[in-house]
Amino acid sequence: MKMQSKIYQNIRIEKLVHGGQAMGSLEDGRKVFIWNALPGELVSIEVFKSKKDYAEGYATEIIEKSTDRADFLERKDINLSVAPWTIMNYGSELQSKRDILQEVFRREGVEVTVPEIETAGGVTGYRNKIEFSFWGDDEGLHFAHYLRATHIKIKLVYPYSTLIPDEIADYADKLLFELNQLKVRAGDIKSVILRCSQSTKNSHHKVVGALFVKTEDFIKLKCDNLAVVYSNPKSPASVRTKDIYINGDITLTDKLLGKNITYDVFSFFQVNLPIFEKVLERIQHFSGSLPTVDMYSGVGSIGIPISGTQVLVEADAGNIRMAKQNVGSLPIQVVHTTSETALEYIDDAHALIVDPPRAGLHTAVVERILEAEPPQILYLSCNPSTQARDVKKLLEKYKILRLDGYNFFPRTPHIESLVVLEKL
Repeated sequence: MKMQSKIYQNIRIEKLVHGGQAMGSLEDGRKVFIWNALPGELVSIEVFKSKKDYAEGYATEIIEKSTDRADFLERKDINLSVAPWTIMNYGSELQSKRDILQEVFRREGVEVTVPEIETAGGVTGYRNKIEFSFWGDDEGLHFAHYLRATHIKIKLVYPYSTLIPDEIADYADKLLFELNQLKVRAGDIKSVILRCSQSTKNSHHKVVGALFVKTEDFIKLKCDNLAVVYSNPKSPASVRTKDIYINGDITLTDKLLGKNITYDVFSFFQVNLPIFEKVLERIQHFSGSLPTVDMYSGVGSIGIPISGTQVLVEADAGNIRMAKQNVGSLPIQVVHTTSETALEYIDDAHALIVDPPRAGLHTAVVERILEAEPPQILYLSCNPSTQARDVKKLLEKYKILRLDGYNFFPRTPHIESLVVLEKL
C-alpha cells in the first residue's frame, strides 16, 4: 500500500529526540520528526503522517550534510528499518544517546549527570535475536522488514543485516530455501524469530528458531532446532497460540558472571551479552552483600549471577520454567506471579532489582517501595522515559547514586539505562 505523502523543501534539523528521529519545523509552525537526518542538516523531506500538532517523515535529499554523517553500511531502506543510526559516525551516536538520556530525566525535573555511554563488543554482528516478516512474489518467498513507522514491507536479501552474526544469517537462508522448496505461501506464515548463543573460543553460535504460522496442519519441515507455532490468523501479532511441533532442541545456554543461564527461543533474554555483563558487574558492585529481590526477573539472567539474590519474581510461565532450571540447587525462591501481586517481597531488609517492560513499574510497585523503603533500588530499563517518570516519584524517599546509559543496540536509537537509588 502506498503512503499518502507530501514533499517539503529546505527543512533545517534542530536536534535528535528520544525515539531516534531528528526534529525540525514546518512553515506552519508544526514540529516534524524525521528519519535519515542529523542535527544541523538542511534536507528535503517526504511527510507520510500529518497531524494537527506535528508531522513525521523521511529525509529524501540531504542538501547540507552534517560532518557527523557516515556512509551506510548496507541498503538505505533496510537501515531505516533496523539500524537507522548508521547514518552517523559512532562517536556521534554515543554522544547523542548521552544527550537524549540527560534530557529525558531533565524533562521530568530530575537533575542528574550522565557519564559517557558505556559500550562493549562490536557494532556489527552483536544481535543474538532478530525477527523477520515474510514477502511473497513471483520469484517466491522472501524475508522482509517493515519500513520504520509505516506498514510498507521491504524485501531483504542475504546476509539480511550487518547487526546479526553470520550463523543467524546462514540459518535463516537455510530455512528460507526449504520453505521455497516446499512452495510455502507468504499468506500462510507470519514471522520467524531467530536467536543464538554467544560464541566462545571453543564454540560457534548455536542458532534456534520459532516459525509462526497461520494453519494448524502446517507442513513438516526438516530445519533443525526449530519450533513451528500456530498463531491465531485473526491477530496481526505473532502470538504463540499453540505449538505444532519442535525439531531438535530450541534451548540455548550462555554464561553470565560465571553462571550458566539457559533460555529458549521464546524466553526474555538480553540481546547483547558483552554489554549486559558490564551492567551485571555494576549491579553487583552497588548491591554488594545486600540480600536482594529480583522483580520482573525473566529466566533469572540478572538475579542468579548477582550474589545475595534470594527471590525471583516473574509472571511468564515459560520464563519461570527456565528460571527454576537455572536456579537448580541455589537457595533462591522462584515466585510465579506478577510483580504487582508480589508486593510482600518488597521490604526494608532486601535491596530491589527491577527490569520492567517498556511501560515501566506498575503504580502498585512504586507505592509499595515508598511504603516499605528497601535500602537500595537497582532499576534497569529499556525505556528511559518511563524510568525517569518512576524515579521522579521515588525521589520522595531516595537519592540517585548513579545513572548510566549502555549501548545495547549500536547503530539504533535504543538506550538501556541503569539507575541506582539509595534510601535517604
